[in-house]
Amino acid sequence: MAQWTSAVGAAQLARLLNSQQDRPAGPGTRRPPAYRALADGIRLLVLEGRVPVAARLPAERELALALSVSRTTVAAAYEAMRTEGFLESRRGAGSWTAVPAGNPLPARGLEPLPPEALGSMIDLGCAALPAPEPWLTRAVQGALEELPPYAHTHGDYPAGLPALRAMIAERYTRRGIPTMPEQIMVTTGAMGAMDAICHLFAGRGERIAVESPSYANILQLMREAGARLVPVAMSEGLRGWDLDRWRQVLREAAPRLAYVVADFHNPTGALADEDQRRRLVEAARSAGTVLVVDETMSELYLEDDLEMPRPVSAFDPAGSSVITVGSASKAFWAGMRIGWVRAAPDVIRSLVAARAYADLGTPVLEQLAVNWLLSTGGWEQAVELRRKQARENRDALVAAVRTQLPSWEFSVPRGGLTLWVRTGGLSGSRLAEAGERVGVRVPSGPRFGVDGAFEGYVRLPFTVGGAVAEEAAVRLAAAAHLVETGVSGPAEAPRTFVA
Repeated sequence: MAQWTSAVGAAQLARLLNSQQDRPAGPGTRRPPAYRALADGIRLLVLEGRVPVAARLPAERELALALSVSRTTVAAAYEAMRTEGFLESRRGAGSWTAVPAGNPLPARGLEPLPPEALGSMIDLGCAALPAPEPWLTRAVQGALEELPPYAHTHGDYPAGLPALRAMIAERYTRRGIPTMPEQIMVTTGAMGAMDAICHLFAGRGERIAVESPSYANILQLMREAGARLVPVAMSEGLRGWDLDRWRQVLREAAPRLAYVVADFHNPTGALADEDQRRRLVEAARSAGTVLVVDETMSELYLEDDLEMPRPVSAFDPAGSSVITVGSASKAFWAGMRIGWVRAAPDVIRSLVAARAYADLGTPVLEQLAVNWLLSTGGWEQAVELRRKQARENRDALVAAVRTQLPSWEFSVPRGGLTLWVRTGGLSGSRLAEAGERVGVRVPSGPRFGVDGAFEGYVRLPFTVGGAVAEEAAVRLAAAAHLVETGVSGPAEAPRTFVA
């Protein structure tokens, strides 16, 4: 009986492997034998989750033809992987990927490190900051005071607490977008909102247009829902969307949905201007595509003189083409799993009806905490504290990376939580692996792309500052040195670091 649960074709695996090519070898660089480089390349794909565990690999002859190498090279690479525990084989069933006993299964998203691992590892994988105290404690205390009346009910509010829906609707109205509570559904974070939207609008096999690069966890959610992702390249630097490319994709691919982050895009930090927003809404309406706009970063502007564009939904007054997703997780705290959807009332009704087969509703106490923040002015004060912290962290990280890694290129965003960095020709996947060995965890560029794109990038979030940011850059430089020199094997154990 076969032990594999999916399969990777020779052409697909060749594309993924070719995306990992490092820059030309320099003096002192040790190039591994061809079979070793191939084995390492497939192992990296497995460790990053871009090739699933228990995925059947192509036959030796097929992969050799796709890569233009000898069958002997592929056979030796497969044998090396078997020896190391990354491949299992059975006559008649083929060979499939595995992980050695004791190794954690790779995640295809950006899961946070467990707190106990933070003593020796600097975590640049998760773009989330600690809670802005004392506002978290005050919000929970305020929620507890409001809880008794709700405790006498069943506690299930599939559309969200009426008071919170009204408060969120009022905030949209104050931003110039008249909104009724019937246009709001409260969800369990932005991920819960996106999951509900994808299941309602984009069944298995449906096309979804996405920015390229885009947020890794949303991309993976869409893949697991069975969607066919259609990437649309971003403009260079921080210039936002390439509207000519968007119009072409929407016209030719006719995707059911399009997912965009207009405000401080994750991972690039780009901010789409008003003209881009208006033209994208017009293009989506013409193509019959529903435009899903992620606003989770919209309040994290880090420059006082920055005039924010109007929300994308301002260019769709009838609500026929734009669905907006918001969340407390980025602007306030990731542990506050409260998100929301703004859409036409009929769309909200459909989402609420479908929710009966998912999570039924969002925790009441957390909804009350967010409602307390929004109704007392605590939200604005907490978000201002968050902006200050993110601004200081951004400036410290930028200075440290420029000092330690002067060949790395990036544009400094004016908001958000992430820095999108071109790594001077080095493989982002190999940097991520080397970083784990020297004590810094960083996600590689391909996690934010479709089918192997962005191998020459990493994402650095503004989650650390001061001396920790400087140490993170030192460790990244050490990881880059390991990749540049082709050094393999265990590195010096990272020292425990206390800020």
